[in-house]
Amino acid sequence: MGILYLVATPIGNLEDMSPRAVRILREALLIAAEDTRHSGRLLAHFNIHTPQTSYFEHNKLGKLDKILASLAQGDVALISDAGTPAINDPGYELVQAAIAAGHTVSPVPGPSAPLAALTVSGLPTDSFLYLGYLPRKSSERKTFLADVAGLPYTLVLLETPHRLLDALADAELTLGNRQMAAARELTKLHEEIWRGTISAAKAHFERNPPRGEFTLVVAGKALNVESARWTEDRLRGEIASGLGGDEKPSALARRLALESGWERRLIYQIVQEMADS
Repeated sequence: MGILYLVATPIGNLEDMSPRAVRILREALLIAAEDTRHSGRLLAHFNIHTPQTSYFEHNKLGKLDKILASLAQGDVALISDAGTPAINDPGYELVQAAIAAGHTVSPVPGPSAPLAALTVSGLPTDSFLYLGYLPRKSSERKTFLADVAGLPYTLVLLETPHRLLDALADAELTLGNRQMAAARELTKLHEEIWRGTISAAKAHFERNPPRGEFTLVVAGKALNVESARWTEDRLRGEIASGLGGDEKPSALARRLALESGWERRLIYQIVQEMADS
């Protein structure tokens, strides 16, 4: 019986294609690809001539029998447009069907945008929660984020450029002004990894219109507020950012009291002092 290989492919830089991935794709009986036109260019670059069949979101269930029939004859490789198959791309149903039919399912590890962004974010990597794309509607997005707001895990999310600013606004409102990183064009020529608070990210991308798909990495909720107490310099920096965004002093003090570990009364005094200076 054939083996179903889940083969990771580059998310940008073609040098990230592993020798094993090239060999498996050359030796497979069939390659199931998310977009055969896109993958065709990749395969041509590596001189791979294995037949392809499309396997994407809108035909994935209809293609199961065809791919299982090929698996009965030999090995099949599953690839997505970029990165690791079945991570926010079609593949789960095929893996499930292959296992049920008694086939071996084997990973060929490699590039993955969520993991790449997490490792360079500067945020804790020992425990994290991958959430895929945020909902499109603001009300659903806020509900979605509220469900994870109390968790201590680093959050990893995907977002499109045209929804990024709205998503950041909803994240700040729902999660508070946490530390985060925004990564785009990973491994490509114009790779950008921006780090700071959510409010600062919003200001940055208002000045610099976002381009390309984004992976957002957001700090989890601090369990021990005392140990996570901000320095006065950091507090003053966040106050300056809030005042610059026309946030009312009382609302600013209330929000920062929840995030910083400082008493609201002391924060309000500093807010008034800085607003009057």
